[in-house]
Amino acid sequence: MNRKKVVLLLVLGVLLWGVAAAAEELQVGMKASDWSFPDADGASFTMESWPGRVLLVNYVDPDESDLNEHFTDAMKKAKDEGLLKEETYRGIGIVDCAATWKPNFLIRAIAGDKAKKYKTVILFDYDAKLRNAWGLAKDTANAVLLDKNRVCRAIIRGKVPADQVESLVKLAVELQSE
Repeated sequence: MNRKKVVLLLVLGVLLWGVAAAAEELQVGMKASDWSFPDADGASFTMESWPGRVLLVNYVDPDESDLNEHFTDAMKKAKDEGLLKEETYRGIGIVDCAATWKPNFLIRAIAGDKAKKYKTVILFDYDAKLRNAWGLAKDTANAVLLDKNRVCRAIIRGKVPADQVESLVKLAVELQSE
C-alpha cells in the first residue's frame, strides 16, 4: 500500500472512532454502562454494589476535589435530615487518577479525608475508563445522578450551578419513590 492510502486510512479510522466515542457519551435518559473500581483497600465495587438505590456518582479530578463541595454538602444535608435514606440512596466518589500529576498515595490520602467527611465510599479510576466510557469532562468534577434502574436522570460536567443544587436534591429525593 502506498503512503497516502495508509495516511488516509488512519485519518478515517480516527474519525470513525471519534464518532463512535461521541455516540456513547452518557446523556439524560440513557442507561449507564456498568463499571468496576477498587477502593483504597483494593476491594472492588460496581454500580450493583448498591442495588435498588438511587446513585449519585461524583467523578472528580483530584485537582478539583472541592469544586462541587457546595452540591455534595447539600446532598449530605438532605441525607442528615432524613430526606435521602440509606436504604434508597447512595452517593459515592470516583477519583479520575489519570487526570492529575499527583501520585496515587497522595490521592488516596485526600480521598480518605473526603470519605470520612461524607461517610461514603471513594473509588479509584486509574486509567480514565469511566471518563472515556461516559464521555465525562476531564480536569474538573462531574456529577451523575442515576435512578434505581441506572438510567441517567441528571448529569453535570463541571461545576454544579448554584441555582440547580436545590432542584437536583429534590430530584434525588423524588427518585427514591420510583
